[in-house]
Amino acid sequence: MENIINGVQEDISIIEAIINGVQEKIKTIPGIKYVDEDWGQLDYYSPNPPVQWPCVLIDVTEANFNDIGVNIQKEPKNRQTAQISVSLTIANLKLTNSSGKAPKTQQAAARSIHGLINQVHKKIHGKQAYEGSGTLIRKSLRRVKRDDGIQEYNVIYRMPVKDV
Repeated sequence: MENIINGVQEDISIIEAIINGVQEKIKTIPGIKYVDEDWGQLDYYSPNPPVQWPCVLIDVTEANFNDIGVNIQKEPKNRQTAQISVSLTIANLKLTNSSGKAPKTQQAAARSIHGLINQVHKKIHGKQAYEGSGTLIRKSLRRVKRDDGIQEYNVIYRMPVKDV
């Protein structure tokens, strides 16, 4: 029988639970061909990253903790809350002209990443990464400039976690 603590299976870490939960939600979005933990696929394998396009890469990039006291019935006994940052890298290989004189279908294809960002946002904003966690709330979006034809955006969500 599984032992569940605060919605997380005891033998996996909270980070694993977050990545697994976010991955499960995003992989159901039509058109996204690769959803995985970010282990450097877009950074260390140029010119051929080991992904399919478009892709979403998930990482836990920061966690800030506060002590809430001691519970002698739990392990570890000193309990904390956390604010956790979850980074989503949404990327596509842009091979299509998007200039004002390009055909409308080409322009739409070249800008399709923005629709994917919106679909990802609808799927996870305000939702729990796993049962018992706080909800994911978008905090920032930034474009990552690249010189290799990959169109990349990084979206940061924050979520609270209690009694860890």
